[in-house]
Amino acid sequence: MLVLIPPAARPPMKEEYVRWYTPYLSREFEMLVFGHAGYPVIAFPTSFGRYYQNKDFHLIDSVAHLVDAGRVRIYCPDGVDSESWYNRSIHPADRVKTHMGYENVILHDIVPAALRASGRARVCVAGASFGGYHAVNFALRHPDRTGYCISMSGSFDIKPFLDGYYDDNCYFNNPVDFLPGLSDETLLGQIRSMGIVLGTGEWDSCRQRNIEMSALLNSKGIANFLDDRKWCGHDWNFWRDMLPQYLGMIKD
Repeated sequence: MLVLIPPAARPPMKEEYVRWYTPYLSREFEMLVFGHAGYPVIAFPTSFGRYYQNKDFHLIDSVAHLVDAGRVRIYCPDGVDSESWYNRSIHPADRVKTHMGYENVILHDIVPAALRASGRARVCVAGASFGGYHAVNFALRHPDRTGYCISMSGSFDIKPFLDGYYDDNCYFNNPVDFLPGLSDETLLGQIRSMGIVLGTGEWDSCRQRNIEMSALLNSKGIANFLDDRKWCGHDWNFWRDMLPQYLGMIKD
């Protein structure tokens, strides 16, 4: 006999708070982890978002069935955008260096721990709005560590944060610039093996940027799913609709 359990009566998802000192930012770093097993998903916050943002805006609740079923385990790291890209009090060269320190936390602290815990070889990176930039940038820079990339309403050009300054670090953290010039067939092969989703919609302020990113990926022979939705804009309610579908596409 089928027994439906109302949401209020369901046991809460397993949730862990993790805090550690990271040498890559020379300070303490915080993260929430949801679930007990499954494919590791690193879910970045949006601009100025903290490690609890995806929980507070119920993005994690929207995929609770996948978490509870052990299909995915979600890692929600803190964000440092206010210290990096949005930090007008420091030189643009230092903004991108701070971002690179953050990326090293993801690459050297979180990814290895997530892979060990899951027994997988790669992670999924995901994010909405500026979190979509983080997901795409990380995936394209580290395709050997990334099996899936999910961006919802992302924007992928960081030049507006640089006040006219540009160096090699900026170039290699700006997907719309470094991807067209990417010719390393090993890297391209790894990227082509990745599952890439670009979610957007007709009311999304970043829609054109997603259309252009999809075309850029296509021009390099990189398959991607451009999900351009009707009646869909740039906000949490739309992302809560998108993420369950996209995570449901992950194949172990």
